[in-house]
Amino acid sequence: MKKFHASLFFVLVLFTGTKAQTGSSVSFEKWISLKSVFSPLVSEDGQWVAFGTNSTDWKANSYHSEIWLWHNGSPAFQLTRTSGSSSSNFRFVPGGKWLSFVADRGNKSQIWMISLQGGEAFPITDEEEGVNDYEWNPDGKSIAISKTEPEAKVEKDTKQRYGGFGVIGEEYHVTHLWLIEFNLDSIQLAGSLPCYESKPDSTKKAVNPPCYSFPKAKRLTEGDFTVSGFDWHPNGEDILFNRQPNPLIMSSVHSDVATIHVKDKKTRILVNNPTGDFFNGISPDGKEFCYSSSVSDSISQFYKNNRLFIYNYESGRSREVATGVDEDKNFLKWTPRGISISYLQGMKSVVALLDPATGNVTAVPMPMEIIGGIDFTKDGTHMVFSGRHFDQLQEIYVYNNGLPTAITDMNAQIKGWNTPVNEVVNWKSRDGAEIEGVLLKPRNFDPKKKYPLLVVIHGGPTGIDRPDPTPTYVYPIVQWCEKGAIVLRVNYRGSAGYGQKFRSLNVMNLGVGDMWDVMSGVDHLIQTGIVDTTRMGCMGWSQGGYISAFLTTNTNRFKAISVGAGISNWVTYYVSTDITPFTRQYLKATPWENMEIYRKTSPMTNINKASTPTLIQHGEFDNRVPVPNAFELYRGLQDRGIPSKLIIYKGFGHGISKPKERLAAVWHNWQWFGKYVFGENIEVPIE
Repeated sequence: MKKFHASLFFVLVLFTGTKAQTGSSVSFEKWISLKSVFSPLVSEDGQWVAFGTNSTDWKANSYHSEIWLWHNGSPAFQLTRTSGSSSSNFRFVPGGKWLSFVADRGNKSQIWMISLQGGEAFPITDEEEGVNDYEWNPDGKSIAISKTEPEAKVEKDTKQRYGGFGVIGEEYHVTHLWLIEFNLDSIQLAGSLPCYESKPDSTKKAVNPPCYSFPKAKRLTEGDFTVSGFDWHPNGEDILFNRQPNPLIMSSVHSDVATIHVKDKKTRILVNNPTGDFFNGISPDGKEFCYSSSVSDSISQFYKNNRLFIYNYESGRSREVATGVDEDKNFLKWTPRGISISYLQGMKSVVALLDPATGNVTAVPMPMEIIGGIDFTKDGTHMVFSGRHFDQLQEIYVYNNGLPTAITDMNAQIKGWNTPVNEVVNWKSRDGAEIEGVLLKPRNFDPKKKYPLLVVIHGGPTGIDRPDPTPTYVYPIVQWCEKGAIVLRVNYRGSAGYGQKFRSLNVMNLGVGDMWDVMSGVDHLIQTGIVDTTRMGCMGWSQGGYISAFLTTNTNRFKAISVGAGISNWVTYYVSTDITPFTRQYLKATPWENMEIYRKTSPMTNINKASTPTLIQHGEFDNRVPVPNAFELYRGLQDRGIPSKLIIYKGFGHGISKPKERLAAVWHNWQWFGKYVFGENIEVPIE
């Protein structure tokens, strides 16, 4: 049994009162329980829309997704109900009468089908290893599936004899493509037949009535590689797919685009640049396909723009497109009208049409600032999307005749909530860089008053913060604003949405330049006269946690800081993270080549200057930012006698992905800043 020093953990104190969340009318539980919608999908006739919903299951301590369906002229209704699991990966089945999806209903993840009119779903696969992903053949008569190879006999025998051990870089099972023939009539007939052993006469031998036998999957790909994304060619005879050496995260930099002819299993690699190539989608006529690639760049692709290319089957050559877009481009769909893509422009989403012939991009007017998932019919005449205005929650919309119509009402959940007012602010950093951020203020904000200031820093670094009425995760921004604080969310250098040059500004300048951006934003607000400089705090997760740790050891202007899954020492991080090249790209060296740059950018370098009370939150099994980073910062602060607390969330990796532990993390931050910023002694309730 493992033993840990008591100081490493926050002990929940018995508290039965109702005033622990003083100053806020929205409970953390209610905030965490907000439902959301995602991934709208439109049927080929444009009359049906399927979309997913996420909800919080407190009893199971999980987040749960189900599929909803909308039919033209009727309210949306819940289509699936998967007890104890989720329904996902939904597709309209060719023919237009059915929807397929993946769910684990007691027999691993299998493909299920359900009528668009509702009713009971039924399985159409019975794969021992389960199904990872799938795509319907355009003719509806077969399904390409991907599934992970099972544990080999030699692995089982080794484990049986020598127990558990693993070789780093060799612990994985590859994924391959398989084919399943499909016949709806057979499956429907099978569904009407009993499948149990009957004994009508005890003197006679038991009779097994006819039972449906699921079609046996036929293997398509095999070899020492793994398959990721894939789709059918319009001819229904070939499948394009991504192949890479193994499923480990950094293996993707060696991904190639390949094709397989289903009938004879003949495989060809079509695109194999020195670095990662990723298949996106095929032209309607099947003559070309779109892919993204960093071509030969293995030293800066983390922060440079991705590149889009079109491959022509006849010539076997590629041409680059969308070169005028100074941002990462997301492929949406290729229809006869062109290739739909999306990208960021500052805090706003841009949807655009890419002309495959010229490579030029034309922005498509959209009715709101933030666009999520988008889908089109094959002919491009019908569109559905998820989106929101800055002051709203995301909804699902159908877009007909240039007008969006909402088919969900997620915003009803926050009707009557005292949500903060969001304001986009900008300022110049120490080196003159233009920085943008979001300032959240109480609804009764008075510009003549001074308020406590809390700074919340996003991860990435290529993430982005945008106005939001209910910012989520483990920082109770809504409640702090209602309590009487203002919150600044900073899009520091390296953030997405501001172009490649801006994303490159923290190369060899991590931490240092980030601190300039954060502190110049703080100073900008102070100059407006609205900040109580005696009550300021800062926090963030992942890269935001790293920047918070850097601020802990390089400034004493905050009364409290919270470091979530943050890097404390780039050397410690470099030798233990699962994305080692990230460090080499941003610092342009290994520790053994340039220890000085690692010292310059590491929070631990100036640990002897630290004086700020610091809360450290970290997942026990974090591979992205391994937990030694948390222990190193904690030990340095403890040795200096600085108020500090390290909380390890058991069983979690880089993020807190269950509602109960997320609730705990929220309370831990509420308590920490309550003590050091608001001067309150808060106890965490357990009833």
